[in-house]
Amino acid sequence: MNNEVIKNTYEEGLCPPLTVSSWTLGDQCKFEERVKAAKEAGYEGIGLRAETYVDALNEGLFDSDILDILKKYDMKVTEVEYITLWAEDNRSYEQKYKEQLCFHMCELFGVQHINIGLMENYSVEHTAQKLKELCQRAGKYIIGVEPMPYSGIPDVKKGWAVVEASGCDNAKLILDTWHWARANQENDIKLLEGIPADKIVSIQINDVYERPYAKSILRDESMHDRLAPGTGINVTEGFVRMIKEKGIKPACIGVEVISDAILAKGVAEAAKHTYDNTIKVLDKAWLEVSPKK
Repeated sequence: MNNEVIKNTYEEGLCPPLTVSSWTLGDQCKFEERVKAAKEAGYEGIGLRAETYVDALNEGLFDSDILDILKKYDMKVTEVEYITLWAEDNRSYEQKYKEQLCFHMCELFGVQHINIGLMENYSVEHTAQKLKELCQRAGKYIIGVEPMPYSGIPDVKKGWAVVEASGCDNAKLILDTWHWARANQENDIKLLEGIPADKIVSIQINDVYERPYAKSILRDESMHDRLAPGTGINVTEGFVRMIKEKGIKPACIGVEVISDAILAKGVAEAAKHTYDNTIKVLDKAWLEVSPKK
């Protein structure tokens, strides 16, 4: 399948925009290099973390320059992340500023949701209250809580408990294939029972090796040794099919392949490798269960 087919299916409302997540292309490239690599690979959007946005500013770019580069390559920012430490009672000024920066990025790029995570382990009640406060500060923007097996929200069960208890319309979940697999959650739609489809705002996809790292260093695997969709034990296809069959309509499909080995081949190759393999998975798992014209 080629990019034009995927592009057409998105325009027909059949497939969300394919986004190369920020970490997939690392944090050592210039902003225009990031956008150019994503475009040439076939992606429709890029993800930016607050840090990579600041890196662009540090290059000497202003917001207007960033928008001009996106326009030059006919690209969009479709994913903004990553707010952390939001459940602390005494948050640092750095974290408060990072949060405000994410709100600014959403306004600048027209993105409606922000990915967040929480390493600290608190009760559902405390976490839900802090999520509610964050959602109130976010206003019109959606806050997407991402469960991660080595975090304070290790799986979709606690993730949904926190989101539901917050009582906020703009509190939702983000599901990631890697975290889903490493939390030992089979690609079983029953795990999503009781969760309305519209409470999952976005998904990120990738793949895993058959054997995980030791539990004590599982985060190291997450941050250095992920695989492109469909190139590991292929949890990706089942995950995407589950999302589709649940009736979830992600704001975007983020391809988050954090891999030292892949990135060592260069930003352009990392973008192409991840995109090409993503298309193979979506051709089987997303488009085949969509109505085709």
